[in-house]
Amino acid sequence: MKAIVQEEYGAAGVLGLADVPPPQPREGLTTVELRAAALNWHDVLVRQGQYSSPLPHTPGADGAGVDLSTGEEVVILPSLWWGDDDSAPGPDWEILGDHRPGTYAELVQVPKECVAPKPRGLSWTEAAALPLVGLTTYRALVSRAGLKSGESLLVLGAGGGVATAAVSLAVSIGARVWVTSSNESKIARARAAGARGGVRYLDPGWPEAARDLVGGRGFDVVLDPVGDWAASIRALRPGGRLAVLGASRAEQATLDSRPYYFGQYSLLGTTMGSPRDFSGLLRLMDQGASPPVIDRVYPLEQAAQAHTRMESGEAFGKIVLEI
Repeated sequence: MKAIVQEEYGAAGVLGLADVPPPQPREGLTTVELRAAALNWHDVLVRQGQYSSPLPHTPGADGAGVDLSTGEEVVILPSLWWGDDDSAPGPDWEILGDHRPGTYAELVQVPKECVAPKPRGLSWTEAAALPLVGLTTYRALVSRAGLKSGESLLVLGAGGGVATAAVSLAVSIGARVWVTSSNESKIARARAAGARGGVRYLDPGWPEAARDLVGGRGFDVVLDPVGDWAASIRALRPGGRLAVLGASRAEQATLDSRPYYFGQYSLLGTTMGSPRDFSGLLRLMDQGASPPVIDRVYPLEQAAQAHTRMESGEAFGKIVLEI
């Protein structure tokens, strides 16, 4: 079968198309014939070697295709062996494409519990773009932060996959959503997708500017996928919740203890979710939540160019490989 393979860690150019053996049948696993695979920033980190993936390696966590054991059109849950405790993943948990071959291929093998029917009305590219960021965002907003209809949400970093998914899911819940971005064009695109507005985070006073958007009191929930915890807390109302799930801007955060506990804030760490979270996400999609925003589609053999696009910071929404 054809697959994208990296023989070494490094820049996007290490990704190349190759012929590799197809997966062999194994108890408890099923093989999916992929139609599309979506990129995530996680894939860039895998490519760079930050997860010590075995070489040679095929990256990719997101995919959609046909389950060869049933003939059903499915999406893949990339959160493998989560376990029975929904509060946190178990000791065997891993992300597809970290230590086993991922979805940048014609075929991928996953646990049987990690396939679900493709949501009605989604194209192959939209379905492939849904699982990782959709599940991560659903868990952050619904399972962890408990976002409710009528509440206010601020999403950091408009344009990324998590941010675009957060706008869509929050609007479908009935929340009021604002965003931050480095430029006005991405704020405008977020507004077109359902956000009510936003602020530019290049201004050091952006948390106070964001608070002004909701009458000065602050937001019920802030979703931070970039690691800017101290500034994010400044945008919260007293008693607000901060859900954090990434560190693209900062690996460490320093918080002032006294304002934090007097503010009665909740700091909620979160990652991808469980199969039960995934079922909740798929129910929202079937109830009419907007499909994932697609930035650009590339053929499988152009995975390196797709990674270059992702790293440019110019994309708005998901980048997808068509297989």
